[in-house]
Amino acid sequence: MSESPGGVAPLEWRAIVDEALRRRKAERLTQREHAALAGVSIPTIAAFDRGENTLTLAKAFDILRVVGLLNEPGPAGAQERFMREAFERWQFLTASLPPNSPARFPNGWYRFDYWLEGDLKSVRMTDFETIMRDAKTRHTGWPVFITLTKSEFAPREVDSVLECWLPPEGKDYPERMFGNDPAHCDFWRATPSGRLFLIRGYEEDGQETFPPGTLMDTTRPIWRLGETLLHAERLASLMRAHDDTEIMVHFRALYTGLSGRVLRSWANPMIDLFVEGYAARSNEVLLETSVPATGITENLAEHLFPMITDIFERFGVVGLSADGVRSEVQRLLRSHI
Repeated sequence: MSESPGGVAPLEWRAIVDEALRRRKAERLTQREHAALAGVSIPTIAAFDRGENTLTLAKAFDILRVVGLLNEPGPAGAQERFMREAFERWQFLTASLPPNSPARFPNGWYRFDYWLEGDLKSVRMTDFETIMRDAKTRHTGWPVFITLTKSEFAPREVDSVLECWLPPEGKDYPERMFGNDPAHCDFWRATPSGRLFLIRGYEEDGQETFPPGTLMDTTRPIWRLGETLLHAERLASLMRAHDDTEIMVHFRALYTGLSGRVLRSWANPMIDLFVEGYAARSNEVLLETSVPATGITENLAEHLFPMITDIFERFGVVGLSADGVRSEVQRLLRSHI
């Protein structure tokens, strides 16, 4: 093939893949960790490693971005770097814990991250801490981006980022007045520029009535995804520079550790959304949406329905009822703690 008139050489895909593998090894990332940071499945990154060219460009970019092989300026690239740094920080904090520690989420975890796009106020870190407390949702007893007041658990500034980690109870960590299970070992980070990250284990994995890693409740994803979008709506209202400024919320969720789980109405078996599925068909699911911050509450069910459908399809559930999701969203909105 002749050289391009523009002077751009043809893409050597195998050389790019080899360089990505070399950088992954240099950074001591496992294949699973690379997949988690990129937000892709294990089979997808395995196909990448083999040099297959059937991946979508978006998936390839996600994988290359993690190891610094994508020069991508702009807000989206900044969010990727923020998310990666937050994930690596969580790995560092939990590295010395036993493999079965609840704070290491041995049976799987879910990760939420979002960023606000628009004309935001310029705020100092001390003011941002107050804003994060005020943005707290009050629909569940353990909200996303929880801000506790006890000094050992309160959010603190780390390298110009507001950070909160709730370590497990033990000889090296303080006594808790709340659950010592994966669902209460949160790690989250947030910046005054409107970037947030949260990783948490499953509430289902801290129960005594069934083994961890065997069940996913039908309503928990609706409530957790819903309250995160509500948090973004509230944070945007507190951070917008002008009342007439429209803020966009760019949101992602990654659920891992699905293999071996079945879908059951466990938390509230009498709900309208009585759905039961088979064993999960894949180990992960990545969800994405971008919505205007204004009107999230009014349109919450419509925002959630496609994402819940994607989750349930992993368990063989098709034809999910929009009315069932809407009914559960109304239960969430009526709940005030």
